[in-house]
Amino acid sequence: MENEQLKQELRNLAAETLQVPLEQIPEDLAFGDLPQWDSLGHMDLMLALEARFGVQINTETISNLVSLPAIYAYLDGNSTPGKEDEHA
Repeated sequence: MENEQLKQELRNLAAETLQVPLEQIPEDLAFGDLPQWDSLGHMDLMLALEARFGVQINTETISNLVSLPAIYAYLDGNSTPGKEDEHA
């Protein structure tokens, strides 16, 4: 299922970028939940998202992407070409 794959890839990217074990990355992780997700960690994560998913994230959007659910929702609407929106 594509949605689950995107959520898992996002968790993996967060673990890799924030340098913590995957087990410490719940699907609802938010800015500040881990010491590693501070302002510097947030910018690292935004850069990693741009590189991994090929999106451009502007300053206003960066300030709104403060949780994995928010990032997932953003990517679900802006990610890979050919990905169908399956919301019903």
